[in-house]
Amino acid sequence: MHDRLPDSVRVERDGPLVRTVGFGNRGFVEYRDLAGLEEKELDSLIARQVQVFGERGEAFEWKLHGHDRPADLPERLRAAGFVPEETETVVIGPVKTVAAEPSLPDGVVIREVRERGGFTRIAQLEESVWDEDHSWVDDLAEERAADPEGLRVFLAEAGDLAVCAGWVRFPSATEFVTFWGGATLAAWRGRGIYRALVAHRAKLAAERGRRYIEVDASDDSRPILERLGFVAVTTTTPYVWSPPDRLRTG
Repeated sequence: MHDRLPDSVRVERDGPLVRTVGFGNRGFVEYRDLAGLEEKELDSLIARQVQVFGERGEAFEWKLHGHDRPADLPERLRAAGFVPEETETVVIGPVKTVAAEPSLPDGVVIREVRERGGFTRIAQLEESVWDEDHSWVDDLAEERAADPEGLRVFLAEAGDLAVCAGWVRFPSATEFVTFWGGATLAAWRGRGIYRALVAHRAKLAAERGRRYIEVDASDDSRPILERLGFVAVTTTTPYVWSPPDRLRTG
C-alpha cells in the first residue's frame, strides 16, 4: 500500500478485506485471507462489497488467488454477478539475481516517465498491443503524482517510438516490490527489451534495499521471468463486478 494516495482514492477495511474505492474506473478488494468465513457470512461479505460499489456506480475487482479458501469462493462470486477475467501466474524472484545493467538493442533507451505526455504515450502503446481502451493510464499518472517514490514508471523508446513500458511499485513495510506492465510492440519482441526493463527496475529495487520481486505474469511473460530466476507460487484471477448500466452499455 502507498504511504500517499491521490485525494480521490479512499482505502477502507471491512473485516478481513481491504477495499479501495475512487481509483479510476475500477475499485479493488484484496485480503491476506478470509479469516475462515464460509457460507452465509461469506455471502454477506461479498454482498456488502457489491452494495458499496453499486451505490457509487463503480466497477470493482475481487482479486482471487488460486490458494484462497473456501474452495467454492469462485462459484459464490459468480453467483453474485462477478465475471472472471484472464488468469495469471504469481511469480517471485530475488532482487539480487535479477538486478543488472540492462542490455538493450542499438537505438533503444529506457527513460523514466514523469510528465503527462509520457503517460499518454504509454496509453497509446498499450492500446496498440491489446486493442482495447487504456484510459486507466491517467490513473497511473495521478498515482505517481501523489507518491512519486512509491511508483516509478519507465518507457523503452526507439527514437520517437514507444516500444515497451513497465512500472514498479514500492509497497510500504515490506521487502517486496511489484512489477507491472511490460507490453511490447509486436515488431519489437524477441530483442530482449522486456528483460532489460525487468533488469532496470530490479536494479532500482536493489538500490532501495528490497529483496524480492512479485509479478502477476501473463502466459507470455512467465517463461521469460522463470528463465531469470522467478518461481511460480500461485495464480491470480480478477473477478470483476460491474454496475448493471455499465453491463448494458459496455
